[in-house]
Amino acid sequence: MSRDPYEILGVKKDASQKEIQSAFRKLAKQFHPDLNPGDKKAEERFKEISMANEIVGDEEKRKRFDRGEIDMSGAEQPSRNFYREYASADSPYYNSSGFADFGDADDLFSSFFSKRTGRGGFRAKGADLHFQMEVGFLDAVNGTTTSVQLPSGPKLEVKIPPGTSDGQTLRLRGKGEPGLGGGAPGDALIEVHVRPHPFFVRDGNDIRLELPISLTEAVLGGRVRVPTPSGPVYMTLKSNSNTGTTLRLKGKGVPKRNGEHGDVYVTLKIVLPDTADPELTEFVKT
Repeated sequence: MSRDPYEILGVKKDASQKEIQSAFRKLAKQFHPDLNPGDKKAEERFKEISMANEIVGDEEKRKRFDRGEIDMSGAEQPSRNFYREYASADSPYYNSSGFADFGDADDLFSSFFSKRTGRGGFRAKGADLHFQMEVGFLDAVNGTTTSVQLPSGPKLEVKIPPGTSDGQTLRLRGKGEPGLGGGAPGDALIEVHVRPHPFFVRDGNDIRLELPISLTEAVLGGRVRVPTPSGPVYMTLKSNSNTGTTLRLKGKGVPKRNGEHGDVYVTLKIVLPDTADPELTEFVKT
């Protein structure tokens, strides 16, 4: 086993501190005992790279090592006594200083491992589980409760909040894989796909639909029945309403987070009967 910290980390002697830390993070991810349970070689390798990083990862210690004032063991440093005490307890060595500067590193390693606990182990949050689910249009708009089958067998009850949109991801906290070393479990992430509706079309928090009306209703006006996601309502048409006219039903659309609702926009479409109406035909001729 090489006793040169630069060789252990796979960097040149003139490497920058940033390059050293990058090399250490890469190796630590690969050989960390929590990611290699029961692998003694990985554990020993992790100890070795941790010791190397404690020397050359610290700028002042690195200068002293380069000047020959300390060796690989860093015997003059209090932290080395800590290591001897730790090693005598037959416990894996985890370098406390090696992770101290990870708090501001925006990478997987800094977010994966939490504080040291117990006799040197690291807690790690469990992995998230990802699922996809199809729901009906009205269930997404009005909200519902359904279930998703896990690959391992059990079912999870899933609450679809009112106003859920297509492609939205729901998070069920603590329903993912169990954590390592007493860490918190992961989450279940469910991507919702909304099936299209025969005549409702969602536009943000609004609903749009075409409403067929008869020629008589268009000419004379009157009350017509209009479907909405929360149930049918009646609206009054003015006389001489043309195809393409759009009317608004306020507050009958998709629920919003603040408790309000979007609107329903109704576009009129004049539809003639399938069979000819002699009176209507005669009226048009005249």
